[in-house]
Amino acid sequence: MFFLSELFCWERGRQKSGYDKMLICGATWPIKFDTYLLKFPQGSEIAPHTDKVESGKHYRLNIVLKKANLGGEFICSDPIFETKRVKLFRPDVSEHQVSKVIKGNRYLLSIGWIKGGSKC
Repeated sequence: MFFLSELFCWERGRQKSGYDKMLICGATWPIKFDTYLLKFPQGSEIAPHTDKVESGKHYRLNIVLKKANLGGEFICSDPIFETKRVKLFRPDVSEHQVSKVIKGNRYLLSIGWIKGGSKC
């Protein structure tokens, strides 16, 4: 569930790996979705993982707004669609990670939704 107090506030990412996230918008009805601005400062990285959901299919669209000068590459085992700046994948079934940011910062817009999950 999303709360107004969480909007537009930086907080540590779920993986506790050095990246920060800011909730831009989200909802639980009629479709569960979230939109975050993510910041990967120098030294941050995300280890290989999947993001399990209770029900439905989890989709995520990441749009790279600013690449790091060195490192910070997104690696996904089975992307649905991928270009240098656009990444569409199923985080619940495809292992994914971000390599260590060696120099600079990386920013992206991340939009996620769950298709076919519960409506509550």
